[in-house]
Amino acid sequence: MGKSKKASKEDKNKSKDDSTLIQEADDRPEYEVLITQVNAIAKPLATKKLTKKLYKTVKKGAKTKHVRRGVKEVVKALRKDEKGFVVIAGDISPIDVIAHVPILCEEKGLPYVYVPAKIDLGLSSMTKRPTSVVLVKPNKDYQDSYDECKNSIMTLPTTV
Repeated sequence: MGKSKKASKEDKNKSKDDSTLIQEADDRPEYEVLITQVNAIAKPLATKKLTKKLYKTVKKGAKTKHVRRGVKEVVKALRKDEKGFVVIAGDISPIDVIAHVPILCEEKGLPYVYVPAKIDLGLSSMTKRPTSVVLVKPNKDYQDSYDECKNSIMTLPTTV
């Protein structure tokens, strides 16, 4: 008897490991191409250099389990007054899903920044799924890169 379509699809997904995820990240479009696909409200948008630093810091935070991923989890953390900085993907559609997150960040006094791609944000936060919002909490293991990213986010121009 042959395998069902569902079973063969599951086998195909199981055969993907972390090395293929890294290869997919290498095949990603350049920063200049990605910024053309961001939403109109994606301000302040991180520069190319800052985006790379943010992804590295998010990855370090994910390894030490000091990140909150996804809209529901981040909003809950913001309401509980957790500290850190927020990284939001700029290519979310529909935009209504994340439109309230910057307002919550401003009310709580947390810095936030947009990055061009939800796929890259998901890969850096150690998930296989695209991620729309990540809250990075401070930790002594990566404090230098955390402080550097937070200071860079604070110096970005914001539009009111």
